[in-house]
Amino acid sequence: MLAPMPRPTAPFAARCSRALLSPRSRLSLLALVLLTAATLVVLYEPQRLLASGWPRTGGAGAVLLFGLAYGLCTAAFVPRPVLNLAAGALFGSAYGLTAAVAGTVLGAGISFTLGRVLGQDALRPLLRGRWLRAADGQLSRHGFRSMLAIRLFPGVPFAAANYCAAVSRMGYVPFLLATAIGTVPNTAAYVVAGARAGEPGSPAFLFSAGFIVLSGLAAAVVAWRKRHALRRPSAPEPAPVTVQVPASRAVAG
Repeated sequence: MLAPMPRPTAPFAARCSRALLSPRSRLSLLALVLLTAATLVVLYEPQRLLASGWPRTGGAGAVLLFGLAYGLCTAAFVPRPVLNLAAGALFGSAYGLTAAVAGTVLGAGISFTLGRVLGQDALRPLLRGRWLRAADGQLSRHGFRSMLAIRLFPGVPFAAANYCAAVSRMGYVPFLLATAIGTVPNTAAYVVAGARAGEPGSPAFLFSAGFIVLSGLAAAVVAWRKRHALRRPSAPEPAPVTVQVPASRAVAG
C-alpha cells in the first residue's frame, strides 16, 4: 500500500498574513487606533488650539486648513459644538459654515472608513440584541433617510452614528450625502452663535441659541418615543394553518 501523501502546509508568511488580516485582528487595531486618538485628545486638547490659538487669517487656504483639522479632530472624538463655535468665531458665518460642514463630512468619512474596513466583519455577527438588529436593518434598508434623520436631530452622538453606519450595509454615497445635508442646520446655528458671541443680545445670536435649544428638545422627544416603541413586545407571528383533506377525497383524486 502506498503511504498517504502529506498535506502541504501553508507558508509561515501566509499564515501570519491571514492572522493579521482576520476580523478580530482588524477590530483590535481599530480599538487601538480609537484609544490612541482619544488619549491624544485628552492630553493635548486640540480643540483649544482651534478655538483660541488658531491664527486669525482669512482666505481660502486658512478655511481649507481649518476644515482639514476639523475633520481629524472629529474623527478623534473632539466635540463638534466646540469646533463649530470656533469656526464661527474665527471665520464668520459664511466661511465658518463652509469649513465646519466640510470638516464634518471629512471626519465622518474617516470614521466610516475605519469602521467599515477594520470593524464590520467582526462586529456584524454580534448583532443579536433587538435594538442592534433594528438599527442595523433600518440603516441597511433606508440608509440615506435614516442617516438624514439622525443628523437633523442631534440626539445620537456623532461618532456613534458613524460607526453604526459603518457596521451596517449602508453605502458611502448615501452616508456622506446625508451627513452633508443633515448637519447644515445645527452646524449653522453653532457657527452663527460663535460669530455673534460678542453680541449676545443680537437677533442672530438669539435665534441661533433658540434653535440649538429647540433642536435638542426635539431630539430628546424623538429618542424617548423610539425607546418606548422598541420596548413594546412585537406581535407574535400567526401560526401556520393546516388544511386536512379527507381520506376518501384524497383517494378519489
